Amino acid sequence: MPTNNEFRIAVLPGDGIGVEVTEACQAVLAAVQKRVGGFALICESFDAGANCYQARGTDLPNETYRASEAADAILLGAMGLPDVRKTDGTEINPQLDLRFQLELYAGVRPIKSMKGVPSALADPRAADIDMVIIREQTEGLFIDIREPRPENDPEISDRCLITRAGTERVTDFTFKLAAKRNKAGAPRVTCVDKANVLHSMAFFRKVFDERAAGFPDIEADHAYIDALALNLVRKPWEYDVMVAENLLGDIISDLTAGLIGGMGLAPSADLGDDYGLFQPCHGTAPDIAGQGLANPVAMFLSAAMMLDWLADRHDHQPCRDAAEVLEAAVTDGFAAGDIRPAEFGGPHGTADITKAVMARI
Repeated sequence: MPTNNEFRIAVLPGDGIGVEVTEACQAVLAAVQKRVGGFALICESFDAGANCYQARGTDLPNETYRASEAADAILLGAMGLPDVRKTDGTEINPQLDLRFQLELYAGVRPIKSMKGVPSALADPRAADIDMVIIREQTEGLFIDIREPRPENDPEISDRCLITRAGTERVTDFTFKLAAKRNKAGAPRVTCVDKANVLHSMAFFRKVFDERAAGFPDIEADHAYIDALALNLVRKPWEYDVMVAENLLGDIISDLTAGLIGGMGLAPSADLGDDYGLFQPCHGTAPDIAGQGLANPVAMFLSAAMMLDWLADRHDHQPCRDAAEVLEAAVTDGFAAGDIRPAEFGGPHGTADITKAVMARI
């Protein structure tokens, strides 16, 4: 628990542009603390990721895990490098270990259009995109990722594990989040699955329907993942909140990020009952690392989500005020043309965007 309005933040910069956007984010957080007052973030950085794996033989040292476990929140840059792989061919991904070990079962991925950001869709209704994807993160097709696999066998398989307890808790989380949203119109939750083919997905839908009955004021419906992929391109503005199995949620969160400008604008929170981890949805982008081109906006918005979560968890108004100031600095900066990232053909790299946001703070 925080003391004297101080919150301990375990900072895990990671690899590639993760280090760059984390440094920028800490500068922005210092500015917003000074502007709002009434609280302090005590940030301490810890080693984890692909570079850590190469140097130390582990991608998540015990001291990093223990510090993350003891912190009031975790702020993570990005981890993994495509040329650093384990013997089974998969990349280094300690962020997944943290999800499982800290029971961060709800991956919260807000997707919202911002004025001044080029849209991938020509339809003017794309300006109204405002949805949240909730990804179940401790089960599904990711359940066996830490199981050792024999090499050179003629076949291999991955389980898709769906449990009643896991589905109930992520469904309840989703409906409660939908109830708190400020989006115009009645709240709606969509269950995303492949229940017409897969037994595990049919069970996911069955449990979803059972839990939905406990939230009669919120509309509940369903969408098969293939049809949803089509409709997210055709009419994404019609969706509100969605909940999906681990892999399906992973895919649609990337797809929808592309509709609002790309991964550089997509924040996320990995939440459980006791812990919260906040990170941009993008990866380490080694092709631009070290060039000052990384867009730190997704990291800034993830930090705003962290402040908002701390405010809710500890009933702390200064953190809530800081979250609003930080988010407004980003959205107003885009709307005024002060932020024009290089990824959109603009002239602004990491330092320029950071300065623009700090100026608005």
